[in-house]
Amino acid sequence: QVQLVESGGGLVQAGGSLRLSCAASGSIRSINRMGWYRQAPGKPRELVAAIISGGSTNYADSVRGRFAISRDSAKNTVYLQMNSLKPEDTAVYYCNVLKDWTPYWGQGTQVTVSS
Repeated sequence: QVQLVESGGGLVQAGGSLRLSCAASGSIRSINRMGWYRQAPGKPRELVAAIISGGSTNYADSVRGRFAISRDSAKNTVYLQMNSLKPEDTAVYYCNVLKDWTPYWGQGTQVTVSS
């Protein structure tokens, strides 16, 4: 089992920045990928950014150039730096870990961007 604890959400004005953190604990060997998804009201959950064990990253087109994902392997923590936030970035953000290709989810953290 993998436990994920997220932090860093909140309310910010458009153009502002936030950093999300997700700390993994438990059985954390063989983590294939760490990433962030988000879900806005009435919309499906979507991948925002991910980083694989080798360090490669991928981003949703809507956030590329504004968001940056990083990982501190020593702390088993993944970060999402979000800059130039827009009202359409408002959503619940979920940390996701793939371990032995099994997904684990955090509890979610609310990000609200006001116009």
